[in-house]
Amino acid sequence: MLVGARQARRRMAQVALLAGVLTGCSGAAEDDTKTTASATASAEAASDGDTAVKSGGTIGAAGSACELPVTFDIAQYWQAEAVDAGTDKDKSADSGDGSGAAEEEELAQEIADALLRQGPVTAACEVDAKPAGNIGFLRIWTGKPGADDARTVLEAFLAEEKGVSKAKYSAFKAGDIAGAEVKYLVTSELLEETKEESALAVTTEEGPVVIRLGGMDTEEHRGMLPAYELAKKTLRVG
Repeated sequence: MLVGARQARRRMAQVALLAGVLTGCSGAAEDDTKTTASATASAEAASDGDTAVKSGGTIGAAGSACELPVTFDIAQYWQAEAVDAGTDKDKSADSGDGSGAAEEEELAQEIADALLRQGPVTAACEVDAKPAGNIGFLRIWTGKPGADDARTVLEAFLAEEKGVSKAKYSAFKAGDIAGAEVKYLVTSELLEETKEESALAVTTEEGPVVIRLGGMDTEEHRGMLPAYELAKKTLRVG
């Protein structure tokens, strides 16, 4: 029983760690809020419509940091990392003696699923802005093929997010790919703060893709908009 309890605590700790990753490690990030001078300049450029930002390479293709149904450029110094969504873990671990280990494993997986899935899509990749001097992420989510168009996918994605208000949808086109985009506000009950966020969605034969730009606050979000615009501008299927 003691061993089972230790395993359960370890599983839950891993889930908690994952939650920290998918929320941008906000606790540690807040300690670095003073290191955002470059973010202010970027925000001013974005507000003037200047989306010029140097490319740090392309992700999405086979062999890249994140293999996706689409490819796009990420900003210089931003770091991409694939997210392991988990799915079916080793269910053979059930000892069959009624100890509850299987139930604990299932609970941990359910919590992980709740963190990794939003509406019709699942977290697939994170691109961290911190090496470039900002506090935030581009997060990429993918889903299974279906009949829904990009706007429907984006609405379903946003419907699963708490505290959303003033969502403004629009269409966009990049090269031969068309999609939907939304700008919105999200309010954190815990922090009692409201911030801007942006997201876009496209559909492919391999399924829908959602790209969302978050940030610690509105200032950080605006500072990272040039990187988001670079991703949108260079977005291509396959």
